[in-house]
Amino acid sequence: MSVPLLVLATGWLLLRLVADDLRVHQDAQLSARATAVSQIANRYLHAREDDQPVIAEKSRRRLEGAARDMGIRLSGPDGTISAGPQPDRDIRLPARAPNPVTVRSGGETWHVLSRRVYTAGQESTPNLWIFAADSAYQAEVSLVRKRVVTVTLLAAPVAGVITWAISARAVLPLRRLQRRTSGLDPRNRTTRLEHTPTRITEVDELARTVQSVFARYDEQAARTDEALATARSFTTAASHELRTPLMSMRTNLDILTAHTELDAVDRAEVLEDLGREHTRLLGLLVMLKTLGQGDLVEADAFTPVDLAEVVEDSAADLRRAYPDAAVSVQASAGLLVHGWEQGLRSAVGNLLTNAWTHGRTEGDQARIEVALHPSRGQDRPAALLTVDDLGPGIPAARRGEIFERFRRGPNSPGSGLGLTLVAQQIALHQGRITVQDRPDGRSGARFEVWLPVNDISAVEDTLPLMRRDWLTDATGRQDPRTTVVPHLPPAR
Repeated sequence: MSVPLLVLATGWLLLRLVADDLRVHQDAQLSARATAVSQIANRYLHAREDDQPVIAEKSRRRLEGAARDMGIRLSGPDGTISAGPQPDRDIRLPARAPNPVTVRSGGETWHVLSRRVYTAGQESTPNLWIFAADSAYQAEVSLVRKRVVTVTLLAAPVAGVITWAISARAVLPLRRLQRRTSGLDPRNRTTRLEHTPTRITEVDELARTVQSVFARYDEQAARTDEALATARSFTTAASHELRTPLMSMRTNLDILTAHTELDAVDRAEVLEDLGREHTRLLGLLVMLKTLGQGDLVEADAFTPVDLAEVVEDSAADLRRAYPDAAVSVQASAGLLVHGWEQGLRSAVGNLLTNAWTHGRTEGDQARIEVALHPSRGQDRPAALLTVDDLGPGIPAARRGEIFERFRRGPNSPGSGLGLTLVAQQIALHQGRITVQDRPDGRSGARFEVWLPVNDISAVEDTLPLMRRDWLTDATGRQDPRTTVVPHLPPAR
């Protein structure tokens, strides 16, 4: 509809421009004729004044001959000379008209232009008028109007049809894309947009946008499913694992309530057991919460983290919690990783707590040696964290299962989730953890952790492509010693 209207508007504008040009051309002709006639009239009046009848007659005839298609009227000492078409004599002519003006006479329009021709002894008022009938102009305008209107009325519908065909052809890829997307349902993840490039930039970009929207929807839906599964698993694990400490605490409370005559030794033993179960209960809740957070952490939580600072702070926290622990730390500064600081602190803290709990023989002081040094794989820099203890060590057959959920050693006071949380965080940060004997031949275990050290400015704000179901997966995990991240050092 816009194109035919534009064609009609163009025709109207063209008609106006042509009419204006014809008017300007007519006025220019009238002015040019007035100049030529003024010279002839001037010679005629001079000849009359100088009493030259032959020259005057000759000039008069030339004056009348010049008025073939334009009228003239000359006022002189001997009367008025009129020649050619002109308005009625009773029409009042303009006193001064150096430029063409319009007058009407008998229903007809005239263009009039006046000049002052020399006459001795008279005032300088116009005495020569040149007339041009407007009919010639109107005839030309009418002819042009007829042609322009005819062409415009024919061109408008033709232009509309051609434009409709071109636009329909142009939006055909968009219509196809619309038909393919109209049947898509975000809830049905089996049907997604498959787009073949059309080499039309806008359509291809729109298709990529739609695909990106569905991909983000699928990603968020998957994360929502993970969150729901994590919440259900948290509830199930909490209800199952908390039952034992809660029942034990209830039993101890019943004993204290029912047996008020207990001696001081028995009462102290019951209260001590009650405190241990309470501590175990709180530790279990904290571990479940941290494990769930690791499964649901998002990319925006990852920031540059100084590993040396994390190790030093974790060792200081262990010394405050367990004053009898002898912890030595050798940490190289400047090892930055792109990681989740809370998760890394939990991992290092649980490694040290595990070393304090199991890394000593009965009655001996816990001695823990922590070292952090730069290392290098095939073509990727890494940080190597080692934690050595002086305990009985871990048999090779059990080194894989210690990272499974709720796997507790004999008489272990822990929740069975500490090393699971360590393995989760190392995998989340694209690292690797191994369990070995001490390299110096002494009894005890060594935990070695490799974490990639990245160029922080070049790290993308993304999480590694990995399963994140450490809280919800109840089937166990592969031995972390066999899980090798590419470009990291092989196990020694």
